[in-house]
Amino acid sequence: MTRQDVQQFVRVRRKVRDALGSSFTGVQTVWTDVQNGQNPNVLQMLGVLREVGSSVGTARQAQAAALSSEGMSAERYAQVRAGVSRALGLPNVDFAQAAQALQSGQVPDLNSTVQSGTAQERALVEPFRRELTATAAAGLLGL
Repeated sequence: MTRQDVQQFVRVRRKVRDALGSSFTGVQTVWTDVQNGQNPNVLQMLGVLREVGSSVGTARQAQAAALSSEGMSAERYAQVRAGVSRALGLPNVDFAQAAQALQSGQVPDLNSTVQSGTAQERALVEPFRRELTATAAAGLLGL
């Protein structure tokens, strides 16, 4: 992960946050619970996904446009998102993957393991720590 990767990630995340608008509140509430060691149950997950509903589609469109504008692939964005999450000490939970598991009749893995970031990852993220912590819940939606 490079400084440029983190800067691109931040710019994309800003567009995603703007696209989510006020529907982001429910996601942030569940995210706070996860950070406090509470694993969301399937009903909570479905409730959040239902609440953000159409906003997620709008946010994904905004993300795709921002990624294109930044010249960043979705795969690279996901890798950087994982590095940012490690640097911030955040659990690795992705509601989008969990929802896909539910749709295919599987029980989702709600593992909220926290992996520590490297010193380099933490240093690269530090200038954006406050902003990225505030928007970390977007990662729950795979954004």
